[in-house]
Amino acid sequence: MANILYGVNGEGAGHSTRAKEVLSHLVAEGHQVHVASFDRGLDNLKKQFDVTEIYGLRFAYVNNRVRYRRTLAKNLITIPQAAKSMSRLNQLVEEWEIDLVITDFEPLTCHAGHKKRLPVISIDNQHCVTNAVVSYPKRWRRDAAAAKLVTRLMTPRANAYLVLSFFPAPIRKRNTFLFPPLLRQEILAAAPSEGDHVLVYVTSPAPALAKLLSSVRCRFIAYGFGREGKNEAGNIFYKKPSQDGFFRDVVTARAVIANSGFSLVSEALHLGKPYLALPVAHQFEQIFNAYWLEKCGYGASRETLNKERVEAFLYNLPQYREALAQYPRQGNRALLEKLDALIAGYTGG
Repeated sequence: MANILYGVNGEGAGHSTRAKEVLSHLVAEGHQVHVASFDRGLDNLKKQFDVTEIYGLRFAYVNNRVRYRRTLAKNLITIPQAAKSMSRLNQLVEEWEIDLVITDFEPLTCHAGHKKRLPVISIDNQHCVTNAVVSYPKRWRRDAAAAKLVTRLMTPRANAYLVLSFFPAPIRKRNTFLFPPLLRQEILAAAPSEGDHVLVYVTSPAPALAKLLSSVRCRFIAYGFGREGKNEAGNIFYKKPSQDGFFRDVVTARAVIANSGFSLVSEALHLGKPYLALPVAHQFEQIFNAYWLEKCGYGASRETLNKERVEAFLYNLPQYREALAQYPRQGNRALLEKLDALIAGYTGG
C-alpha cells in the first residue's frame, strides 16, 4: 500500500466533492492518504480525512466577472504566506514518507512532488482544454489563452493526467486519459423525477435576475440570492444554502438555470435535467462548459438573460430532454480502476 499526498483546490465545492469519492476509494483500498487543501475543500473534507491547511490561489470576482488584475494583486500580497505553506508541505512530505502525489488542480502539492521526484497524478476537468482536441468560438481566444496558461502553471509535468469531460474528445497529449465526470454516490443512486419547479442557482446575489424571473409564468426554487421565502409575485421560493435541500430540489426539478461550474453541470446532465447556463464572464472554464453543453443539445447558453430567452428555454425543454435521453450515464469505476493501476505501477504495489 502507498503513502499518498492528495492536493485539493479549495475554491468552490466541486473539487472537494469529487475528491471525496476518490479519497474514500483510496482509503478502502488500504492506502494511507494525507490531504492538503484550503477554504471549501478544507471545510468539506476535514471531518472525514486527515487534512492539512495550505495556501490557495483565489480568483477575484466583480459583478459576475473574473478580474485578472485583481486576482494577480490579491495573490501577490500573499506570496510570503504561500512560501511558508510550501516549506511546511515539503517538510511533511518527508515526515509522512510520501510515495506519490495526486492533485485536483492544486499546485503546491504538485510542486512538492516534483521537488522530491515523486510520481504526480492529476485529476481534473480543466486539462480538457490543454490536453484534448476541442473547439470554441474565436471571440473567446483571449480568455482561452489565459485559462490555458493558468492550467499549465497549476499542475505542470504530471506523470499522468486523468481528465474529466461530459462529452467525448480526442486526446492530444501523452499520458492523458479521458473519463466521464466523477459523481458523488448520492447522484449515482438518485431516482430523478420531473416536478413543477425550475431550480435556479447563482454564486452571488443577482437582483436583476430575480426581477426578471418574477415576470415569467413558472415556479422557481432559487438558491444563492441571500434571502428566504416567496417573492411578491409568488412564483419564486428563495432558500438558504442546504446540501440536503439542494440535492432534493435538483433531483425533482423540471430544469436548471445556473452558472456553468463543471460539477453542477455534470450532475444535472446525469439526472437528465435540461440546463440554461449563465457562465461567469471571462471565466473560461464556465464559458467552455456552457458552449459544449449547448453544442451537445443538452440545454442553452446565454451571457445575459431576458424574459424571451427564459421562455424560449422553457418552450424547448422537450427537445433538450430528447437529447439527454442519449447522454451516457456512467459511474466512477473506469477512472478508479485506472488510478489503481497507475498507483500500483508507480509504487511497485
